[in-house]
Parts: sequence; structure tokens; C-alpha cells
Amino acid sequence: MFIELLKKRRSIRKFKDKTVEKEKIDLLIEAALRSPSSRSLNPWEFIVITDKSTLYELSCSKPHGASFLKNAALGIAIIADPEKCDVWIEDSSIASTYIQLAAESIGLKSCWIQIRKRFYKDDITAEKRAAQILDVPENYRVESIIAIGYPDETKQGHKKESLLYDKVHYEKY
Repeated sequence: MFIELLKKRRSIRKFKDKTVEKEKIDLLIEAALRSPSSRSLNPWEFIVITDKSTLYELSCSKPHGASFLKNAALGIAIIADPEKCDVWIEDSSIASTYIQLAAESIGLKSCWIQIRKRFYKDDITAEKRAAQILDVPENYRVESIIAIGYPDETKQGHKKESLLYDKVHYEKY
């Protein structure tokens, strides 16, 4: 079943104007909270965003690659306290992936928006701008935002023949 989920999952950037039900949001958060974390330190926290004006502001926090967030019904920001764990980036990335796979499993679609190490404009980072919009404490970092909603576009999963098997090595490089 998991492989079938992976076979159909694609990043979707066009969403219907349809609210995501609270029950589904609760399932997404449960999935995020169940994601593995190094030494169970759980450095991540999550900000659930459904307010259209906040989603719009966040879509502008990274001019290249986030504009579709304004049309999503839901955004989940993955933030973390880097003082809690030296692998907060990895733990946050795993949580982001769990959210995306959970969304797929309940009939929603999603797209990852990389925030950390991206720019808003000139010398202001997307991370700093997103943190301002979301009132994130100064000691926390914003890793990503997952745009989620009901799809308004259809994409077929990647065919097995298109997978990059030449990138797989056994025993040694």
C-alpha cells in the first residue's frame, strides 16, 4: 500500500477553493507528531495556517517558488529550535515529508516550499520574512511550509522507467 501511495504522489501547485476539514488537519498534525526524530528530541513545532491573508503574505515571502501558497486552503510551517538538536534540519525535513504523505493518503495534495536558505528580497531571507509573519520566536528557524489542499490539477505519477536507477549502488560505489 505504501508503494502505491508513492507511485501516485506528485507535487501539486493548483488548488480548489475548498476548505480542508478539521478532521483532516488533525490527521496531518498527528502524522507530523509521529515523525521520527533523532534521539526523540523533537526539535520541530508546527504552525497551521488557514487564514487567507496570512497564506497570501507567506506566498510573497519567497518570490520564486511560493506564489501558489496563496491559493492553498492550508499551509503548515515546520519550525524548529536548533538548540534542541544538532540535526533539526533533518528532523524537520522528515516531518515535512510525513505531512505530505499523510495528505496524499487522505485525498489531499501538497507541495513543499523550501524557506531556509532562500531569499525574500535583497539581503532579507525568506526565513526571516516568514518568521516575522508567523511571530516565530527568534531562537527558532523556519525550515519549510507545506501547501495543502484539494487539487485543481491532475498529474500522473512518475513511471517506473523514469526512476534514476543509475543512482543506486550496491555494496560500494
